[in-house]
Amino acid sequence: MGIQLTAIHWVYLVFIVFILALLIRRRDTTMICVTGILALGLLATATLSGSVSGIFNSFVYATKELLGTIMIISIIVAMSRILIITGINETMVSPLTRILRTPAMAYWGIGLIMMVTSFFFWPSPAVALVGAVLLPVAVRVGLPALGAAVAMNLFGHGIALSGDYIIQGAPKLTADAAGLPVSSVMQASIPLVIVMGVVTTVTAFWMMRRDQKNGTWRDGLVVTAQGTAGPLSAAGTGDDGTVLMSAGLRKALAIAIPLLFLLDVIAMFMLHLQGGDATALVGGTAVLILIVVTLLAHRSQGQGLEKITAYLIEGFIFGFKVFGPVIPIAAFFYLGDSAFTELFGQVLPDGSHGIVNDLGVALADHVPLNGAVGAVTLTVIGAITGLDGSGFSGISLAGSIAGLFAAAIHSGAATLTALGQVAAIWVGGGTLIPWALIPAAAICGVSPFELARRNLKPVLLGLAAMTLTAMFLV
Repeated sequence: MGIQLTAIHWVYLVFIVFILALLIRRRDTTMICVTGILALGLLATATLSGSVSGIFNSFVYATKELLGTIMIISIIVAMSRILIITGINETMVSPLTRILRTPAMAYWGIGLIMMVTSFFFWPSPAVALVGAVLLPVAVRVGLPALGAAVAMNLFGHGIALSGDYIIQGAPKLTADAAGLPVSSVMQASIPLVIVMGVVTTVTAFWMMRRDQKNGTWRDGLVVTAQGTAGPLSAAGTGDDGTVLMSAGLRKALAIAIPLLFLLDVIAMFMLHLQGGDATALVGGTAVLILIVVTLLAHRSQGQGLEKITAYLIEGFIFGFKVFGPVIPIAAFFYLGDSAFTELFGQVLPDGSHGIVNDLGVALADHVPLNGAVGAVTLTVIGAITGLDGSGFSGISLAGSIAGLFAAAIHSGAATLTALGQVAAIWVGGGTLIPWALIPAAAICGVSPFELARRNLKPVLLGLAAMTLTAMFLV
């Protein structure tokens, strides 16, 4: 099953190392990503014009892939801006302050609510729903916006998505590739998901409290030309004060808005809406709320129509400022999957399934086979295939390699399959790769790069603990 690695594979691997080193050292990666795209383009096309064009085309490809996320974040921010200005947001979340009264309660409360919501609807729409309602409460009781982003991220894109016990998209992909029943993979993943989840969330919370006490905590708020953009905020609207709205109307809207989102949740469940469809429902609802509230808030000035556009523009400005640094690095890593063939043609060897997957197969071909080595290898393969930032593109590969390993050592097929799945989704599904972190980061107004750095140690410790657990289960 071996795949012959070419210069393209090795150059891609070298640039991955460079990029990860810069991320760890908190340096900007745009130049190295562009250089990597240029180098891969030269190897693929053997022409300067083709490689230079590949830079632009890879940026366009990354933007198209990220556009849905850009839209939902921009719209939620625009809606939240008018809710904050009118005071509706404060009225809406005030009852929750009696429950989430401390930073610790806010961290665990937001995390658990995010996890449960994500089990049913996946994390992207869940981030929008949970963040819009609970984030202001958490910040008010003293939980930093970055801490809230960590909680939503680890519980949603980590625990809920890696297990995926309700929608079952992830275990079905891995189980099919390994030739196993879905139920066996899900059952085998339960102890792994528990170990991974407990280690990462507890470690992240402990590190946050430690750094706050030591005075070394970094807020990671997004800095724009207008200043620091905090949670669910954007650039100024030109309003010098709160838009006047009667207390009765404000209270009525504070009740109606959560009910509308609750109806979205019910519709998702009844209509079996998932992923992009669920996100689109939340986004459309947010646009309608923005329009109605803006018209009511600015009716006395007669500026409602113009203000709708102004708030939308603010949301888009915020969204693209957050995504700006991410597009170059996403453009490079997307080349590890189907983007490479789409942009540069079929220049990889016959039988190739993309640069990243080929590297994973090559690793599996060059390791000795036993339970312990198999567990470590599946974790590493899962993590490598997750580097493209989707989490799902490589889990079929993880499943197929797990099947091969299990056949060689005559045990542990379900455990190894689940291990590769959980590792791939934790790395690529939204806890370590910056552009996969954008939903949580943007809703909280923090840098996705700072969020990735904050997650790094807890996730690595979790992966180590989970791998050790798998060794005893294989």
